[in-house]
Amino acid sequence: MDAVVSVNPNVLGGTPVFAGSRVPIESLFDYLRHGRSIDYFLEQFPTVKRDQVNALLDEAKARALSGRAEA
Repeated sequence: MDAVVSVNPNVLGGTPVFAGSRVPIESLFDYLRHGRSIDYFLEQFPTVKRDQVNALLDEAKARALSGRAEA
């Protein structure tokens, strides 16, 4: 997940962001929760790559299905 998520205390106070950007991971889930598409999210945040979004969602799905809630 290092190519997808970055946590650095010097970037947004350590908020998990998409690697190579300053876009919080939480933003993707907020967009999806409010009915926005992945395409719309990517248009708004061009520094985030589709592969990163897909990898994050795949990891979240795998963790949810395996019962693992920890990061």
